[in-house]
Amino acid sequence: MLKIAVLVSGGGTNLQALIDAQKAGQIVGGEIACVIASKPGVYALERASKAGIPTEVLVRKEYPTMEDYDNALIGTLERYGIDLIVLAGFMTIISDHVIRKYTNRMINIHPSLIPSFCGEGFYGLRVHEAALQKGVKVTGATVHFVNEICDGGPIILQKAVAVEQDDTPETLQRRVMEQAEWKILPQAVSLYCQGKLTVKDDHVLIAK
Repeated sequence: MLKIAVLVSGGGTNLQALIDAQKAGQIVGGEIACVIASKPGVYALERASKAGIPTEVLVRKEYPTMEDYDNALIGTLERYGIDLIVLAGFMTIISDHVIRKYTNRMINIHPSLIPSFCGEGFYGLRVHEAALQKGVKVTGATVHFVNEICDGGPIILQKAVAVEQDDTPETLQRRVMEQAEWKILPQAVSLYCQGKLTVKDDHVLIAK
């Protein structure tokens, strides 16, 4: 059974999707061992506590240097024996040092169809504002491995969501979460825990 750490910064809707999937037996071969928040008091911590999942809080500004923060984060992950890290709306920068240490063991969910509306500055409502401003007819979500390039790691799963003419950034955000993010994130985690994902030449191969 692989141990999963979910890193959060806010309400934890994607964390809840993972918790619900775990309860339903949809995460095969893995379990959420801890939830790490970038600040205290966020609702994601309450979601974890209600589910009986241990929580930790690591606030970047409480550490004098990035190296100190890295050591604290890695130390926490190692203490729980973490095999897979899931970034679920985590808003603190993770250094290249940590990313390299967990190569192809760290995944992220992004609320667009990468390579559209991704990279530095594209997060939260900004992604959906950009999609509506461009007038795209289809958007969606992407689960990908994390590398040193922002939103640039190998793509694991994507799911498309139709854009409606009367959409606002808020309505589009909600629909992308409900129809895409909450479905493909647990699915990708389960595939990883079953050993069905292989990265070759920057492409993710999924075993049948």
